[in-house]
Amino acid sequence: MTQNCAHAKNVRDVVPSAQGCEECLKTGSPWVHLRLCRTCGHVGCCDDSPNRHATKHFHATQHPIIEGYDPPEGWGWCYVDEVVVELDHPTPQRGPIKRWF
Repeated sequence: MTQNCAHAKNVRDVVPSAQGCEECLKTGSPWVHLRLCRTCGHVGCCDDSPNRHATKHFHATQHPIIEGYDPPEGWGWCYVDEVVVELDHPTPQRGPIKRWF
């Protein structure tokens, strides 16, 4: 359930930007889990990954809501309010997720 998050109303249906962490695929870096920006569709790696690209994307763009995306997990997170966000539906995968290994 979404708690105290004014940003949840701005969640969009998006097209994922890549079949893995966009930046890690370009550099050959590893990731642990994927996060999908529900404002623009950027696919980045989670904070347990060495490069934390999803959080870096938030700091660069201020896009507040991400979705667990490997496979689509149906939960969201608001970076601004630091709360779980209930999503109506998970974003479909854009083909198989590529792995860094």
